[in-house]
Amino acid sequence: MSRDRVIQQIEGGLIVSCQAGDGHALRDSATIARMARAAVDGGARAIRCGGVGGLDDVAAVRQAVDVPVIGLTKHDRAGVFITPTVEDALAVARLGAEIVALDGTSRPRPDGADLATVIKAVHDEGALVMADVATLPDGELAAAAGADVVASTLSGYTEDTAGRTGPGPDLALVAGLRGALPEHAIVAEGRYHSPSSVAEAVERGATAVVVGTAITDPSWITRSFAQATRSGPA
Repeated sequence: MSRDRVIQQIEGGLIVSCQAGDGHALRDSATIARMARAAVDGGARAIRCGGVGGLDDVAAVRQAVDVPVIGLTKHDRAGVFITPTVEDALAVARLGAEIVALDGTSRPRPDGADLATVIKAVHDEGALVMADVATLPDGELAAAAGADVVASTLSGYTEDTAGRTGPGPDLALVAGLRGALPEHAIVAEGRYHSPSSVAEAVERGATAVVVGTAITDPSWITRSFAQATRSGPA
């Protein structure tokens, strides 16, 4: 599928992140795949998956849905941990993910490769790259390195951005990326917990918005409602 076709499919839509960590009740690739199918039934334009489930989750979701798959792996490493090496990125692409999500910050990668090298390797495999960034300079560097999509995923999750935005999404970064990269696909991701925050990200210039926890984590959703029962009038 061509780059323009993939971008066109996600443009103006919702991307649902289907992931579950170790110890979570939903930590099972077959369950993740069913979750992805349910998200597509609800209108998701693409599915982001992988995480600690890695390649097994990507493979299961790729077989389960007919929308673009944004695949990744996560490793328990300090610093860069989202699809951290060239080998990881190629493995995701070879499973049929149309887009490989990877760390797009300027931090050193564990295999020593620079970002442009990883992106070229993925492009040579026929897939696109979503660069997960934390700051506007990160986004500009990722775009210059050849990233097809720049996402605000890591804002608040790196040493230099921890605590910067509070519990909500970094809408300012989305707006900044749109202003600096007017021709690029900009994806808003990270702490989008309500339809109103998704709508605001689109207003700020997001091409698409990723929502994960608020849709696909029943434990988090239940906890939110349970807390509401304890915070009502005495």
